[in-house]
Amino acid sequence: MLSAGRLFAAAKATASTAANATAANLPQQRGFVTFRGRPEYIASIKRAWRLQRWRNRAIAAAGVAGVCGYAVYNYDTAYLVAVSLHRSSVAAKVTCQVAWDYYRNFPDLLPEDSEPIDEEERQRILDARSAVHLRSAEKVKRALMKNGGVYIKLGQHISAMQYVLPMEWCLTMQSLQDQNTASSLEDVDRVIRADVGRSIDDLFKAFDPTPIGVASLAQVHRAVLRDTGEEVAVKVQHPMVRKYSDIDIATVSVMFEFIHSVFPEFKFMWLSAEMKTSLPQELDFRNDKTNAEKVVWEFAKYPDIPLAVPKMIQASERVLIMEYVSGRRCDDLAFLRKHDIDPEAVSREIGRIFAEMTFVHGFLHCDPHPGNLFVRPRDKRTTAHGYNFDLVLLDHGLYRQLSPRFRYEYAEMWHALMKGNRDQIKYWSRKISGTDLYQLFSTILTGQHWKVIESKSLSQTTSAAQFSMDALMEAQPEILRQITEILASVPPVLLLVLKTNDLLRMIDTSLFADQPPIVQRHAQLQSWLRISHYCLVAIRDIRASDIVHSSSRLGAIQATKRIIRLALNRLDFLYMDTMLWMYSVLLKMRDSLTRLYA
Repeated sequence: MLSAGRLFAAAKATASTAANATAANLPQQRGFVTFRGRPEYIASIKRAWRLQRWRNRAIAAAGVAGVCGYAVYNYDTAYLVAVSLHRSSVAAKVTCQVAWDYYRNFPDLLPEDSEPIDEEERQRILDARSAVHLRSAEKVKRALMKNGGVYIKLGQHISAMQYVLPMEWCLTMQSLQDQNTASSLEDVDRVIRADVGRSIDDLFKAFDPTPIGVASLAQVHRAVLRDTGEEVAVKVQHPMVRKYSDIDIATVSVMFEFIHSVFPEFKFMWLSAEMKTSLPQELDFRNDKTNAEKVVWEFAKYPDIPLAVPKMIQASERVLIMEYVSGRRCDDLAFLRKHDIDPEAVSREIGRIFAEMTFVHGFLHCDPHPGNLFVRPRDKRTTAHGYNFDLVLLDHGLYRQLSPRFRYEYAEMWHALMKGNRDQIKYWSRKISGTDLYQLFSTILTGQHWKVIESKSLSQTTSAAQFSMDALMEAQPEILRQITEILASVPPVLLLVLKTNDLLRMIDTSLFADQPPIVQRHAQLQSWLRISHYCLVAIRDIRASDIVHSSSRLGAIQATKRIIRLALNRLDFLYMDTMLWMYSVLLKMRDSLTRLYA
């Protein structure tokens, strides 16, 4: 037998011989040749890698050339895609920033353990909350101004939501009413050529290149028609608004959905849905012409109301030519004083106009901010209405038709609020809003605290009409969730009615800003009385219609009962309306004495 050492040596020699044989056979078996003792397959791999790299470069170059060629050939589409992506990125960026700021830095009003806190700590928390509100509102405002167009419209809508948002947001966004970028004269001419088929020089004898007003969707120029010599105002849509509108609305919807996913109590998707409905109407200026002509027809039977609507001359989708009407904003107190126009009369007639629209005609102008309501001085001796001014109503793109049933329920709700009847308020609030949050709904609708509504009633109180959204949020941390629940439940048309109410309250506040406090409170009370009158008119007419149509065939007895019911309905209206009139006269007398001895 072989020793272990000799066996190991033999095995080693055998393995060495087999390895040498294998190495010698490799080139013949696999087609390799040696190069300086190393296989050439490494060099082959390098050559293949270099070839693939150049192939990839060629493909990338061809792709870039194709994209560039498409962009050159379809410049408008490519530019639209690029700009839309940029606008969306601006919106997405500010949404994430604001969401993160609120998530990290917005403190709860009360600690989680609900232990009492001292006043100094409470004030510190309130200051921190206000700082986050203000910081976030400024960021959003800058983003909206950067994108312009639809985003400015969104900011203007936010500014009117004092019934739901903290004051920092509303006040910050109010400046967007006047901060809009004008389109160049070349762009204006291009839009007019595309829509009307004639250039500025062909259509107008004179055309002021500086717009007299710039809004989020359009701007207005003063001009003189070449054919007739008539002085006109020319409303021209910003050239890129329509192109971006769909992607902008989609982006806003995604923003709100994202915020809702981070903060489940945030339910403002209705705002993007409302914009999706309203914006196409506002972008077609033919609707302005149709709506304005309908308003003129509706108010033709009321010569005692000093309403003036510019005559519509020509309208296309993006260009509107109308009568030029001079005047100033209705809240310009210096202008009113200069022309000896009574702010109280202006407030009263604005209230009458919009009450008629809401409760009688059912055709409501839903954007009555001061820039859309001008005052034009007149000689009262030459007017049918007897006032020394006209109220000029502008921008007729956004209207809503209110159904008779909605007007009736809305009037009943207001009537219950005036009387402070809790059961009736609860019933009609449920009918209109679809929620049981009747106290909060009443506060949103009237701008008054629930205690004032319940204990004193709106038709008798002389307390201040303003309420602080921030104060409500301090007292009830869950208030924002409840408000969004209400706004997500109400009919879409009611959202615009609420917005209109809030804008009118802002105008009233501005018109009486320099009056004694008691006069300011009486002014608000007079507006409640006007609303009460028109509520009674709407309730009277709807009830009379129901009585008349209650049965198609009647005998003598049923006919007599019907006449009696109609007479009682009329007498009930006259009694309640007379009481309102007497109270209104008493308030005017008290205000006259207050001014006399002030």
